[in-house]
Amino acid sequence: MAMLEIKDINVYYGAIHAIKGISLEVNEGEIVTLIGANGAGKSTTLRTISGLLKPKTGEINFCGKNISGLPAHQIVHEGISQVPEGRRIFAEMTVMENLELGAFIRNDKEEISKDLQMVFGRFPRLEERKLQLAGTLSGGEQQMLAMGRALMSRPKLLLLDEPSMGLAPLLIREIFSIIEDINKTGTTVLLVEQNANMALSIANRAYVLETGRITISGDAAKLAASEDIRKAYLGG
Repeated sequence: MAMLEIKDINVYYGAIHAIKGISLEVNEGEIVTLIGANGAGKSTTLRTISGLLKPKTGEINFCGKNISGLPAHQIVHEGISQVPEGRRIFAEMTVMENLELGAFIRNDKEEISKDLQMVFGRFPRLEERKLQLAGTLSGGEQQMLAMGRALMSRPKLLLLDEPSMGLAPLLIREIFSIIEDINKTGTTVLLVEQNANMALSIANRAYVLETGRITISGDAAKLAASEDIRKAYLGG
């Protein structure tokens, strides 16, 4: 059984039909990526999974439970955490306070401090800057903070929305190797990414979204090698 199963969801923004009957699944332990042009509905899909938007029809099952109508904070309790597009860190709070907020649903103090050490181990720069205001960090450090904050809730499934946006190529590589690392240590990942080359290089499977519909899906390596995909998304 898939960890996440989306069945025929339709999502509207007012009168705009943004997601048109898409179905997809993510199995435990996978990295699955959603690629597509700007405005294809990638972020809308993630926001619907995390409960920020409600599907008009269709259902979303997570670990065998229908979560379609649940409020966002309840979905975090179920084990899904999202790193939003544009990072959305709390600029006026310190790095440490941002990370502690990530664990707001937990009260196992010892385990929380273990997870803080795990985040600092993965993102040493955050430890160096833990008392700094988050708004003073560079773009790359803010992305690391947003990822660290999401990991503090110990998610089973991590949703990443455009993690490479606005970052220099070297940093993009660093962020992607961290994503692979997070996945290897047992977190399932659903990744939305403009940088289709990078996304396909680390994903197991991929779905291509075009104007609210899934047009192609399959093995990520095969899609990366496909002539049509290369022309449309990989600058080939």
